[in-house]
Amino acid sequence: MTNRNMAIKVEDVSKLYRIGAKEQANENFISAVASFVKAPLRNLRRYRSLYDFSDVERGEDNNEVLWALRGVSFDVAQGEVLGIIGTNGAGKSTLLKILARITPPTKGRIQIHGRVGSLLEVGTGFHQELTGRENIYLNGTILGMRKREVDRKFDQIVDFSGMEKFLDTPVKRYSSGMRVRLAFAVAAHLEPEILIIDEVLAVGDAAFQRKCMNKMQDVGQHGRTVLFVSHNMSAVTRLCERVVLLNEGRILKDGAAHEVVNAYLSAGHGTPTHREWPDPTRAPGDQTVRLRGVRIVDQQGQTLDAADIRKPIGLQMEYEVLQDNHRLMPYFHVFNDEGIRLFTAIDQDEEWRYRTRPRGRFISTAWIPGNLLSEGTLYIGAAMRTIEPLIRHFNARDAVACRVVDTMEGDSVRGDYPGGLGGVIRPSLQWHTQYLAPDTRKTAIL
Repeated sequence: MTNRNMAIKVEDVSKLYRIGAKEQANENFISAVASFVKAPLRNLRRYRSLYDFSDVERGEDNNEVLWALRGVSFDVAQGEVLGIIGTNGAGKSTLLKILARITPPTKGRIQIHGRVGSLLEVGTGFHQELTGRENIYLNGTILGMRKREVDRKFDQIVDFSGMEKFLDTPVKRYSSGMRVRLAFAVAAHLEPEILIIDEVLAVGDAAFQRKCMNKMQDVGQHGRTVLFVSHNMSAVTRLCERVVLLNEGRILKDGAAHEVVNAYLSAGHGTPTHREWPDPTRAPGDQTVRLRGVRIVDQQGQTLDAADIRKPIGLQMEYEVLQDNHRLMPYFHVFNDEGIRLFTAIDQDEEWRYRTRPRGRFISTAWIPGNLLSEGTLYIGAAMRTIEPLIRHFNARDAVACRVVDTMEGDSVRGDYPGGLGGVIRPSLQWHTQYLAPDTRKTAIL
């Protein structure tokens, strides 16, 4: 890959932290200078001990250290949308902070071609004493834009954020959701060549998250580079063609989004195919009912890691009723890997539909027929309500996940077609073809 079409090059980047080492922060620049003048030798030693890691490499450091990143290397092409996934503590946020020039690497180097807009924490880049309007222009200046360039985008930023009423209010009075709205609108509309987004979008409401997802897709389609970190695998597979999986500071896998996400889920990371809550005090629910387990099972009751597209699968919920005389209604929410809700399944079991449930354990299973779902990953949420009065007792979002796998054996809905099939479902429909023979009474016109 030549430098002309390369946006980011990361070469053997490592980042080390000393556990417990803490830099004494001064209140302002003057106090920092005064502190150094008063005790220059002590301060020089302190700063050297914080940032010189040669003793660690020689094995001579007696303090506990943490390698947040170790030997990370990859390239990102211009216009590429790259997802970065991994468990908590895998090094995702540290990597983004290095790319955004917030913190330097301990070893290795990065090359970035183009101006970078980043949204790593709520309100990143905002001056708390300035108003929303002033911060829009401040961010434009940081990105190297002229005032007239920001003027041209100003109305789009305000419209997208929905913050028109609060533009002349200091940012320090904004809620976290308000800051995210304005920060994302600024980062996405001021046309950085490279846009870096961390999990911060989870702070916004569902409608705004969808709006942000659509905007990031639009940014990627217009040739700008996007780095996206998220625990939401459906968002990752929707936005990204390529994904990097980090584990304990190293790259575990780098490849096509669906392959890497599936490898992540199959390894027991992210959302599992079964989940238990053995401690009732920590289980979702209330004094009426608590969720104790959610599983995806086959017809023999065995937990599935991957489901054959041709065969039925069961969504199973185990719960404990703690109070008598409630008409309970278990239900599931099912989403695909693009974040689209496929359906909501409500318990219609005639045995319990019109009855109150006694105290004790229950297991409710909803069966999805074979040859209905499309390929990809399903994300299932488990919830519980009472009917009268209408109360929601718990809603465990993305409780479990399962991959639906198609075969190439010719007996699934795809038949003999080898290509990709779109759509959110893939039902087995009844087909009938009628043959109409040519009418031999008509004379062909030459």
